[in-house]
Amino acid sequence: MTSSTEAISGTQTKSEEIKAQYKKFIGRKILFIFFSLFLILILAGIAATIGSFPITVTEVYSIIWRCLFQEPATTEEFVVWNLRLPRILMGILAGMGLAIAGTMMQGILRNPLASPFTIGIASGAGFGATLAICFGAGIVGGEYLIIGNAFLFALIPTFIILGLARYRSATPETMILAGIALFYIFSGLIALVLYFSEADPAMDAYFWMIGSLGGRASEWNAVTSVSIVLTGCVIPLIWKSWDLNVMGAGDERAKSLGVNVERTRVFIMLIASLLTAGIVCFTGTIGFIGLVAPHVCRIVIGGDNRFLIPASGLFGAALLLGADTVARTIIAPMILPVGILTYIMGGPLFLYLIIRRKREYW
Repeated sequence: MTSSTEAISGTQTKSEEIKAQYKKFIGRKILFIFFSLFLILILAGIAATIGSFPITVTEVYSIIWRCLFQEPATTEEFVVWNLRLPRILMGILAGMGLAIAGTMMQGILRNPLASPFTIGIASGAGFGATLAICFGAGIVGGEYLIIGNAFLFALIPTFIILGLARYRSATPETMILAGIALFYIFSGLIALVLYFSEADPAMDAYFWMIGSLGGRASEWNAVTSVSIVLTGCVIPLIWKSWDLNVMGAGDERAKSLGVNVERTRVFIMLIASLLTAGIVCFTGTIGFIGLVAPHVCRIVIGGDNRFLIPASGLFGAALLLGADTVARTIIAPMILPVGILTYIMGGPLFLYLIIRRKREYW
């Protein structure tokens, strides 16, 4: 009787220890999410003070609060509300969307190198924009020629990959190999168009492909459009986060637990591609955010997609906003395209994460 009582007591103690460890682990995830949110607020305040017109951080937030209820009346209010705030918000939204898209693609393909750019979506958008800039060719005319072309051509690789996946079964290997092939095809087509175009349009297309938060991307209309795309795509992706967690254990186990693996993989791929297309058609091809941000978050908080999706989104927003702030100040008054900074900073950071990792986090 005594041994039985001791066994029950030991089991209860062990169960309490497991619960305590689980709560501690969950607490670390939530803490990282709040840390990323706080980092965004700090970086946004700093970014809004940078420029030829000096404004303090406290003045920035005071101006934003006032302009929520009235039109900008002073020069300071006009500068913050119409010039600096849209660029900051676009950096936050674009970083969030690209990081979440990268997180979902890495999850469904179970490949740490998967991102919106390694599977051809960005190359497709770049080819569409290059056609519009160099030859004026596109489906949508007028001022939306470049944006419409980039969006539509960004979806072409997605539908080709999904078609091949349906024909050859939706395995991760099939999808990522098809994506790499399309990346090279569209990159070659971009080079061909640039080769036969004149110098000025070719230079404009080159600057678009680098990626920037300035120009059309820093207008309120663009911010509104990206906000709608982000909201419409992130909600269903979070809804599928539990299915994605189950799929991480393997397709066979996920099927045994009632998950329709093929349909879920196609659905997530399509939504993530729409999210990427809705961003890059305004900003151009900003790289590495969708690759690095998910890796950093996965190292810190693990692979539970219920927490990884919001954490990656917020950290990606902070990463892109910080990169753009550096791009605006490093050789001021000249402003570098943020895409240059993300490539220069993203490559070494990615190598550092690979070299310094102490355990397998994938």
